[in-house]
Amino acid sequence: MPLLRVLMPFPYYHRLSRGRKRTYRQSDAVEVLRLPPDHGLTGPAAQLADALNDENQKQVRRLCGQLAHGICAQLDAPTLTVRVLSKRPSDEWEELHGLYEPEDEGQPAKITVWMRTAQRRQVVAYKTFLRTLLHEICHHLDYEHLKLDESFHTEGFYKRESSLFQQLVPNQEAVQQSLF
Repeated sequence: MPLLRVLMPFPYYHRLSRGRKRTYRQSDAVEVLRLPPDHGLTGPAAQLADALNDENQKQVRRLCGQLAHGICAQLDAPTLTVRVLSKRPSDEWEELHGLYEPEDEGQPAKITVWMRTAQRRQVVAYKTFLRTLLHEICHHLDYEHLKLDESFHTEGFYKRESSLFQQLVPNQEAVQQSLF
């Protein structure tokens, strides 16, 4: 007998309009973004760890672009621009990890990620950096692949991000061992 999945919305759900709640539920219902088995993106994902360790911003930017373009191509979504900047912006309370800017007046959508933490200026850990990139790509895919009116942080959204990570880094234990 199949299990019934109960929507456990985040607290802000109750403040949304009826239409936005419908979009939220649509987002929450999609838990996986499936890439074809031969997607060819595990290599660039693995190389990203070395580029971060080497603090090679140019190589990190190239690999992030390759991953973003590859994922979008596999899912028939329009391409986007990826920027990799040095130190995260912050204020007194928080740091910005990544930023997604949708297509605007003919300009392609844009993702910005930062290589270094704001306070300590340390290179961001590989897993955190890749998950941030995938998080921003998921915002793009919400609009362009799933055709959602908005991109909410739902449980389904975070599961989609994890599904991409697991497909790009299928052997997470080996990654952990190589970083220590």
